[in-house]
Amino acid sequence: MIRSMDKVVALCKRRGFIFQNSEIYGGQNGFWDYGPLGTELKRNVRDAWYHDMVQAHNELLTPAGAPSPFQMVGLESAIIMHPQVWKCSGHYDLFHDMMVDCHECKGRFRQDHLPSTPCPLKPSRTVGQHTSCRLTEPREFNLMFKTILGALGTEDDAAFLRPETAQGIFVNFRNVVDSTRVRLPFGICQVGKSFRNEITPRNFTFRSREFEQMEIEFFCRPDQSRDWYTYWRDRRYNWYLGLGISLDRLILRDHHADELAHYSVGTADIEYAFPFLDAGQYGELEGIAHRGDFDLRSHMEGKLAKNAAGELEVEKLPDGRPKYRGSGKDLSYFDDQTRERFVPHVIEPSAGADRGTLAFLCEAYHEDQQPDDKGELQERVLMKFHPRLAPVKAAVFPLIKKEGMPEQAMAIYGEMRAAGLSCQFDQQAAIGKRYRRQDEIGTPFCITVDGDTAQDKCVTLRDRDTLQQERIPVARIVDEVTMRLKS
Repeated sequence: MIRSMDKVVALCKRRGFIFQNSEIYGGQNGFWDYGPLGTELKRNVRDAWYHDMVQAHNELLTPAGAPSPFQMVGLESAIIMHPQVWKCSGHYDLFHDMMVDCHECKGRFRQDHLPSTPCPLKPSRTVGQHTSCRLTEPREFNLMFKTILGALGTEDDAAFLRPETAQGIFVNFRNVVDSTRVRLPFGICQVGKSFRNEITPRNFTFRSREFEQMEIEFFCRPDQSRDWYTYWRDRRYNWYLGLGISLDRLILRDHHADELAHYSVGTADIEYAFPFLDAGQYGELEGIAHRGDFDLRSHMEGKLAKNAAGELEVEKLPDGRPKYRGSGKDLSYFDDQTRERFVPHVIEPSAGADRGTLAFLCEAYHEDQQPDDKGELQERVLMKFHPRLAPVKAAVFPLIKKEGMPEQAMAIYGEMRAAGLSCQFDQQAAIGKRYRRQDEIGTPFCITVDGDTAQDKCVTLRDRDTLQQERIPVARIVDEVTMRLKS
């Protein structure tokens, strides 16, 4: 694999995977638009996650490594929630990065990014190394986007775009339990947009201000939560490997004690060796956190904080009143088998759909040399997507634009589309150039109608990775491609 981020970014624009947001106006930092192929790729990532976590889950069986059978359900909550949600969750007070300004270049920077941020006045050095750099003292910068509800526009009408999808699951915990037949242990899954006002968005789509999350909040008995944490930690790591991420470029890293959030019992990050990072460095794809009962208790009682003894309790004002009141609603769980009532513990696998898509793009990018139509070696750009993720599953070509070949190819193309397979039809240029066009966007299979098709009722099926070509009966081509996509 070619480890060049510049080449990946160039391909993304050239082939319609990802564009700079508002590019014709000079672009908008921290926001990105997905083109036709990028839309399909990211949708396939989301669909693979939701299928594997929810739709294909069999609640009657115990998966390998799981302590017991469990249920999985979906949810879709609103982007704007009641402001009290963010006060009780801690985001209103604690969701911030440390920011510094430079008096010389007038730039604003995230403090922990200074060692890797080029100085605007002298890009060969990082911010703080350039002797004219005059930095302010670090100060807190809250990352939530503020907005106004209604027409009055007063401070009482202030609200926030959600910085994560998790809180929408927690505040609906009781609704899900009461309206369905779920029993502990069970997970609630959600895919949706989140927004963070990053001080310095960077590294293509890796750190953006608008992004999409794929989150699970898994509720379980407190005495089983350690085992469930291990299960989800291992399962989510293996999910990326199963979709083509190399074992050499993926790690599962446990957080040190000083990295843990104040409520966390344990956290592990799944990290990928992105090309924009130095050798030996990794960027987070997904975090798996053991959150204890922090979230449900916070929304019941109010904002929780550690006391002098290191225990979580409701944070108080000097006069003894709660700093932020909770909902007062009972978010405990009653086990009608054991007759116990308790606040469940939560395991949270939280993945980034955009970061996952970026990792699959980087992993897929390859270059090699293949003979062209004249037998001369030419450089080939090849996107080796896992077939489940490939934006286009197959391409159909007539070898030439006559002798009935276009009509036969169009008929096969129509059958592929009717079967739900993303497919392209292409009859322009020499067959070798058409193959290379499909290789560059990661299409696993190409189907060619040639001069023999009318007689033997077969077409040529070409494999993207092996370059092997086989004659397959026309009547069986749709089923053959469908089978190979699943293998």
